[in-house]
Amino acid sequence: MQEGKRQKQVAGLIQEEVNDIFRRLGMSMMDGGMVSVSSVKVTPDLLEVRIYLSFFQVTDPKATMKKITERGWEVKRELAARIAKQVRRMPELRFFYDDTLDHVFKMEDIFNQIKKDDEARDQGTKEEGGKENT
Repeated sequence: MQEGKRQKQVAGLIQEEVNDIFRRLGMSMMDGGMVSVSSVKVTPDLLEVRIYLSFFQVTDPKATMKKITERGWEVKRELAARIAKQVRRMPELRFFYDDTLDHVFKMEDIFNQIKKDDEARDQGTKEEGGKENT
């Protein structure tokens, strides 16, 4: 289903505010890595917000998600104070792990391995060609 204009506006506002709240509460740097809000999705009734979090070099993503979920009430309280004039009711916040960055790194590793294999094969082909000519 297509996201409405109001949903996009509220999602953008919440993403901006939650990023700022994470920085202020010291939640942007956790477990030796960086935590950021990658995207925010809002239900059509504006009563539920799905916040997708991206982790960079976090040692244990599951433990970090648990810590963030436990501190969700702090985030909600801060957010309620900041967006009270823009929404009628404070939406329920749900946090999700966005593993897109993991997939990017995995794909990068795969491409690097393919490149190394191709270079090794090309090098082996050149050496075999040099032996045949002598």
